[in-house]
Amino acid sequence: MGNLSALGIQKIAKPGLHGDGAGLYLQVSKAGTKSWIFRYAIAGKSRSMGLGPIIAVSLAEARQRAHDCRRLIYQKIDPIDERQRLAAAASTVAKRDVTFDECAARYIEAHRTGWKNEKHAAQWESTIRQYVSPTIGPRPVRSIDVEAVMNVLNPIWYIKTETASRVRNRIELVLAWARVNGYRSGDNPALWRGNLDQLLPKRSSVQRRKHFESLSIDECPAFISDLRKLSSCAALALEFLILTASRTNEVIGACWSEVDLEYRIWKIPANRMKANREHRVPLSGRAIEILTGLNQGGPSEYIFQGRLRTKPLSNGTFLATIKKQMRRDVTAHGFRSTFRDWAAERTQYQNEVIEMALAHSIRDSTEAAYRRGDLMMKRRLLMDAWAGYCAGESCELRPMGEPKKSSTESDSISEALAAKDGTKLGNSVADFSRISLSENDSFERRTL
Repeated sequence: MGNLSALGIQKIAKPGLHGDGAGLYLQVSKAGTKSWIFRYAIAGKSRSMGLGPIIAVSLAEARQRAHDCRRLIYQKIDPIDERQRLAAAASTVAKRDVTFDECAARYIEAHRTGWKNEKHAAQWESTIRQYVSPTIGPRPVRSIDVEAVMNVLNPIWYIKTETASRVRNRIELVLAWARVNGYRSGDNPALWRGNLDQLLPKRSSVQRRKHFESLSIDECPAFISDLRKLSSCAALALEFLILTASRTNEVIGACWSEVDLEYRIWKIPANRMKANREHRVPLSGRAIEILTGLNQGGPSEYIFQGRLRTKPLSNGTFLATIKKQMRRDVTAHGFRSTFRDWAAERTQYQNEVIEMALAHSIRDSTEAAYRRGDLMMKRRLLMDAWAGYCAGESCELRPMGEPKKSSTESDSISEALAAKDGTKLGNSVADFSRISLSENDSFERRTL
């Protein structure tokens, strides 16, 4: 029989330890909370072990737990160490039952905020649900092996190669997450190199990668001419996309706050860029004309508004305009390829200027580390020339020594833009646009 009673512990209010005997104590904190403590010594070390609060553990239960601890000590087992061991074992057993679907759901939630938009998360959920869950979703993630992964990929690798490749990558990422979190061990069965590449043919040998269908360079002016005959907001937005060589999501998400009409600059924030970096786009005269013709004072912040004025155009708007109204078998993204071909084949602008206009990342890490500017003035001239070509303006080649036409107005505009862009402009627009065709040919290009 101990020193404490069930009724007596309710009346004890003095902070401190109140012994029941044989190492069991009632602990009362300064705040008045009460809990059970078992104090003991083992291997020359004094230790205290919590047995729970009195609201959850009765006096009788506390005495039984203290008794169990004394039996462990008699067997030279530390009660605290034993409790930790049992908890770890229980956790391991629980982890063994975690399924692939559960791990996939947790992976998506863990990374959702790091993805650019909700659409990416939706794509993840869709591919897992459609291609993975029916085969290995209910299985414990620890049991997923190469055979299981192959059962997912085999039915789609030869007919939906691009999709199958994404599915494989996502399985690999989920299994890697599961391993780090202790739900499985060993090698990742979804790895490609040195693993699945021995069982499946390369994606490129099964199905050639399908590039976005694009318009030829020579067809572009006529396409723009026909596009301008349409009066819809979608047609204006599509022309703006072509003139700026931008991506669909960049244009449909464009807001008035991103545009400086005075200095003809459109700043696309990093969260809407593929490279996750802010991109400044120089706007040609025609691009400015499109913007100024739209209603800037409406209820929506979006430049190109959908049917609901507070919402932007949908992702499928451009494709519908091209296919149904323009009767062309090309894509909106393909116009970036048209621009790239035109710049490479019809101009002598440097490759880095063209790549910067397309907002492509610099692959060379050393060059990327040292490059600070965005070649704005050079890109402005490039985009003006592109707008001129799209409008059907002709070009001629003239000998190097021939006097060029005066461009006082262009010079003054360029000086103002240079001040805004933070670029020192030493020559006029005409000087910048004189582009040598080659070292051996003494000709230069002039846009009329």
